[in-house]
Amino acid sequence: MRKQVVRHAPYLRRYARALTGSQEEGDRLVRTAMERMLDGTVDLDGAVPLKTGLYKALHAVWDRTDGGAAATGADLRLQVMSPERRAALLLLGVEDFSLDEASQILCVSLEDLSARLAGAEADIERQLATTVLIIEDEPIIALDLTRLVMDLGHSVIGVATTRDEAVASAREARPGLILADVRLADGSSGIDAATQILQEYNIPVIFITAFPEHLLTGERPEPAFLITKPFREEAVKAIIAQALFFHNPNPVPEIA
Repeated sequence: MRKQVVRHAPYLRRYARALTGSQEEGDRLVRTAMERMLDGTVDLDGAVPLKTGLYKALHAVWDRTDGGAAATGADLRLQVMSPERRAALLLLGVEDFSLDEASQILCVSLEDLSARLAGAEADIERQLATTVLIIEDEPIIALDLTRLVMDLGHSVIGVATTRDEAVASAREARPGLILADVRLADGSSGIDAATQILQEYNIPVIFITAFPEHLLTGERPEPAFLITKPFREEAVKAIIAQALFFHNPNPVPEIA
């Protein structure tokens, strides 16, 4: 059981970070859920698969006011998505749970869950369109991301394949969002590129990687928003919605 829980822990962190908009808050939520399961304060539902039970336990300790509090300083025009709707969107779009599993995790009926998902889709449509810089060295993936971003109503200012190209593109046309592959073909890093860009501009960043476990250890500063390769359209849509929801354009940003 312990080994199975450890195997699921990185993905619980991915979900909790996107749910709260912060690595610190997300990792704290996962630790609290684990601690309360260990001391018996929160029961691990044995009637459902372990993964479903872990996410259900996490929701049992999640304070739904956290999401609103974390986004207080953000652009009020984007504050349209309730915590419950965001949770439903993430469970199905990013964590790939079925409708039945998500309804068990959230302890709501299928009808209520469907209503939350419909509301989340409407919320996304009301979000302001922004400009996007894609940092990706694989042409097919870059084209796919470009299509997805444009289908959501955003525009792509450029596709950079190296750290230097990314920094130059950001300086030339400051984007409203960055989608960055972690490993680039020339040996440079999307993380390094984003770090350099965020020293000058406050821009939300979503990282894309085929090895999410490496950025979900909880042992060091790591990204709050992460998309796993190969990605699904629903996951890209859900994570972009969360990143824009939580972005605060005022303070100096921190980067993993």
